[in-house]
Amino acid sequence: MRTRVLVYEYLSGGGWSDYGDEAAADELLPLGLSMRDAMVADLMHVHDCSVSAATCVPVNTLPARAAPLRPLAGESAFAFVARQSALHDLVWLVAPETDGLLARFQRTVGDARWLGCSAEAITLAAGKQGTLAHLAAHGVPTPLAFEHAPDIARWVVKPDDGAGGVATQVHTSRAAALADQAGRAQAGAAVTLEPWIEGEALSLSLLCSGQNAEMLSVNRQRIAIDAHGRLCFEGVTVDALGRDDPRTRPLAELARQVARAIPGLQGFAGIDLVWHPQRGPVVIEVNPRVTCAYVGLSAALGRNLAAELLASRLHGHHPDRELARGHA
Repeated sequence: MRTRVLVYEYLSGGGWSDYGDEAAADELLPLGLSMRDAMVADLMHVHDCSVSAATCVPVNTLPARAAPLRPLAGESAFAFVARQSALHDLVWLVAPETDGLLARFQRTVGDARWLGCSAEAITLAAGKQGTLAHLAAHGVPTPLAFEHAPDIARWVVKPDDGAGGVATQVHTSRAAALADQAGRAQAGAAVTLEPWIEGEALSLSLLCSGQNAEMLSVNRQRIAIDAHGRLCFEGVTVDALGRDDPRTRPLAELARQVARAIPGLQGFAGIDLVWHPQRGPVVIEVNPRVTCAYVGLSAALGRNLAAELLASRLHGHHPDRELARGHA
């Protein structure tokens, strides 16, 4: 029997029109499209799998042979996902954690069809300060350990539930950061203030099951800060650290440590971190969903990660190589 999978990426599926922040939607839409198309392309190579994906005008093209689905006139994103999830066996969904979107979609789909992290893990990871406090309590190094460090020269203010580096500001003094935080809070925004951790910006791509995590790759994040302190995420170099890099082993252990601390991580997830020159890895946030590092990762690893995700979800194990007919 064919497994019917719905791929839904919030912005390219129509959510850009009601995201509430047009500038942020414009900034995030290209990332969303690239993730959606990579997920669909991998699934198209999985045996006995039919793939549908949400699209909308003007985002109206999909990889070949995938069935396009569009919301009805006036249909909300949540109503569309609820209607379509009932017609599919599994739903693989990507949405920002902002304003509780990803958690609400998880509740809309329900555990039986959801291909991803648990509602509890999503809710925890959606709040950056809460996540850092939780991880620190489990012995994971975070920026909280640097709050009183004498060598901190910069501070960062960002939405507590933001995604993609949107509305992230780097300040050269704590006083300026506190003023920024207070101004945004007065305007009703939930923001967090953290020490800016100097070092190399990296991310980990994980395949999680139970309370274990396989570290698929260590990726290098391309982050720029303009003359006004505005942070811009410029993309990611996938699988940037070789297996013989001395940082690989401690990073793999860090991934397992995070998975033990957040047991609801399931399927593909990501960790953003900085490798501090003296203190090593410092976790910045956890992404309980597919991240832009998924794009090109199956090809880089010579594995079809979508096939492995489906096999783990349907059969409780990683697939043998017969499940995938090829690689994206």
